[in-house]
Amino acid sequence: MILLSATEINKRLQNNENITIIDIREPYEVEVCSIGCINIPMASVVDQINNLKSFDNIALMCRSGKRAESVANFLEKDYQFSDIIVMEGGIVQWKEQVDSSLRLDE
Repeated sequence: MILLSATEINKRLQNNENITIIDIREPYEVEVCSIGCINIPMASVVDQINNLKSFDNIALMCRSGKRAESVANFLEKDYQFSDIIVMEGGIVQWKEQVDSSLRLDE
């Protein structure tokens, strides 16, 4: 697992690096605030394993980073994924470091 700040992930995206951000928050959370990622809720990750394997560089994101770390550990241990990126601080950190215009609560 690789922990990266929202700033670092944004920098990589700006440099056109091939990173796919997977937002593992629940749909109701994404409806409130999104940065335009692929949404695969945490409980649906196993159902989407084949889709996840099609991406080269996956960065997982949640609200604060804790769920993303859990899913990264799970993918690495149970499904042999390697070099999963976790956005430290999740969308909360994205708001603080990248886009302060985001609204996290209704």
